[in-house]
Amino acid sequence: MAIARIAFNLQWRSCHALHNDALLLARLNPWRDVLPPELEAGISGGSRGDRSSHAFAPGVLTSPFQEDRLISLEPRHFDHPHLTPEDAEPRLGRFYPGKFIRPPASGAIANQQPIRVVDTRPEQLRIDLNHPLAAYPLRLDLQIEDIANQDVERGGRCNEVADLIAGGGPGMQARWRDLPTDFWSGQPFRRQNSGPDADFYQQPRFVDHLDRTAIGQISALHGSLIPDEARILDLMSSWHSHLPGTLKTCQVTGLGMNADELAANPMLQQRLVHDLNAEPRVPCEDHAFDAVICTASVEYLTQPLAVFRDIARVLRPGGIFIVSFSNRWFPPKTIQLWPALHEFERPGLVLDYFLESGLFQDLETWSMRGLPRPPDDKYADRLPHSDPVHAVWGRRV
Repeated sequence: MAIARIAFNLQWRSCHALHNDALLLARLNPWRDVLPPELEAGISGGSRGDRSSHAFAPGVLTSPFQEDRLISLEPRHFDHPHLTPEDAEPRLGRFYPGKFIRPPASGAIANQQPIRVVDTRPEQLRIDLNHPLAAYPLRLDLQIEDIANQDVERGGRCNEVADLIAGGGPGMQARWRDLPTDFWSGQPFRRQNSGPDADFYQQPRFVDHLDRTAIGQISALHGSLIPDEARILDLMSSWHSHLPGTLKTCQVTGLGMNADELAANPMLQQRLVHDLNAEPRVPCEDHAFDAVICTASVEYLTQPLAVFRDIARVLRPGGIFIVSFSNRWFPPKTIQLWPALHEFERPGLVLDYFLESGLFQDLETWSMRGLPRPPDDKYADRLPHSDPVHAVWGRRV
């Protein structure tokens, strides 16, 4: 009995961006788990290091798109006892748990099923129950990282591998039929702590906001996208810049909120203490940088469009802006919209920042899930997987 460790990468393209969603399945059992026929033979007879790529027409790897899964309800059916007044009005293009529809429409909506609001006219609420990837051609790349023999089958859960790969969020990053998602109504950029950021960040915090594996993934991503000898701005920086040591002779400027944290960062040649929420203009010259990175911080921006437009100003044409984040943040200072979004909607929000600025092209999103958490991590006894990593990037027009 073979147990396989397999890295999958699901690639698809929406109207505005190329998307790559990576997932590691550490204990895939080809005998018990249900594999798409296109994958079964290669995985069952494969060996360590084998790679393959498979193209899927829309609705083959996922359930097919069905028009009758676009259903209309009365707006009063959008209700839940735990909804805040801010969330009580459904927003165009947003996803919500199925339990927000009360009562369910003839039992068609599962309690935890994500539903997407696609029409918010006063007399009609229209929702899409289709899989978010149902209408997209998909490409699935895989690599067998390891195969180990297991003498005894001890039972366990039978998994639909396609659901593990394409389920849980991929597809939520894209707009619905190219209609802009309503991330902007209400007060999405309000925060629990609306006091001056300078007060909140006055004391240094020498902590890592992600586990070591996730940090390594972000560093590797930066290394794959940023050329040697680049002039780099580390936006909303701290005592680490999450840049790989393989980058040669780069000049790194750090812009952050705490002088002590910046002083402790050995990768910085220049340090700028600056509050982007008070003044979204970056205190640097036009076209000063080849690359700008922003790691685990975009969720704190209260004027994101102004910041993104100014980042375009300080980037040379063709320069890259890379924004990465996970599912951990300082609750008092994050914008209230951020925790209300599904994990895979957040890349969609950041993608909208790029799109609404109108100054970036070659947009891409990337996610990584399923990597093992370092055994010496303080959360290793509770969380088997590393922090998920999401990133969005684009190049200056």
